[in-house]
Amino acid sequence: MRGNNVRVLVVGGGVAGLATVAALRHWGATIDVVERAPGPTDSGTGIYLTGNATRMLDVLDLWEPVADGAVEITRQRSANQGGRRLFDIDVAALWRGVGPCVSLPRAHLHRAMLAGVGDTPIRWGRQPVALAQEGNLVAVEFDDNSTGRYDLVIGADGVNSTVRRLAFGGQAARSLGQYAYRWIAPRIDAEPFWSVQLGRGRQFLTIPITAEQTYCYYNDGPVADRPGWREELAATFTEPATIMLKALDHDASTLHAGPNQEVVLDSWSRRRTLLIGDAAHATSPNMAQGAAMALEDAVVLASSLATAGSVAEALRGYEARRRPRTDWVLSQTHRRDKATGLPPALRDLVMRRLGERMFRSNYGPLFAQP
Repeated sequence: MRGNNVRVLVVGGGVAGLATVAALRHWGATIDVVERAPGPTDSGTGIYLTGNATRMLDVLDLWEPVADGAVEITRQRSANQGGRRLFDIDVAALWRGVGPCVSLPRAHLHRAMLAGVGDTPIRWGRQPVALAQEGNLVAVEFDDNSTGRYDLVIGADGVNSTVRRLAFGGQAARSLGQYAYRWIAPRIDAEPFWSVQLGRGRQFLTIPITAEQTYCYYNDGPVADRPGWREELAATFTEPATIMLKALDHDASTLHAGPNQEVVLDSWSRRRTLLIGDAAHATSPNMAQGAAMALEDAVVLASSLATAGSVAEALRGYEARRRPRTDWVLSQTHRRDKATGLPPALRDLVMRRLGERMFRSNYGPLFAQP
């Protein structure tokens, strides 16, 4: 099926939305994009992209601008909170033949993707307030009182999706019992390594994202934002925890905090309305698959629309193809959270003996094309 005379609305101008625009730009459809944020921003922290994510950026012709300035991560190191090594993974070898693993500022990824779809206008500071099915069209009312009718509405608007709230009976994301802090600190290690320290139900992660910057992530367990989290982090974990925290004394503007959530739905579509990315299947960040799954979603959706005889057939085929993969990621994130939540002595024993095998098993199915 060609997209001629098909009108598509993409709600969301983040990774999932921009990937969808890039995937559909040669299909022939008329694509409108709305994004509730008032405009592009240089704020945010960092992002880690595994090999299956960079493979999809290459498919979408977005890899080169993203790669410019990204840090290639060659190794992952896991230790306990006292700094004792549990296991290492040569991720460059693990993902060889799929794609490189890289880290970069989230704003850099967004700018590169925006540039890649620069011929598609985005209506910033706009979002739907009502969706109604009218035959084979979706009537959309926006928050500026404008309206439109579309053959397909794609909700690519994240874990707290407006489209999901409007079209899917208000099904909300559910808490994972994890509260996370993210910030940027100076880079102190020349080696391009991803490093994590595991406490009981807590993790402290550092990833270099530029030649000068490190992305820091601290999962504080189920306790919501509280004044003493910095002191507790410094007291619980070995260096570089204290050094990384000092960055907040000089500039706390990079700090982002909030709960980790997941989205589990019986179906991702309602007639001509479809959810993709975190709006459809957000998971714990412990496998770094949020962006990867969104990028794969966009590529598979474009393939389904191009080969199906109708939009309805394409949406059925898309979900049938994607769900086994996203269900796998969901199940593995649960396994990883359970393993890291074991009593420390047992967890350390399991991780030293089985950590590398478990890691490879987690990602194994993702080496294949989506």
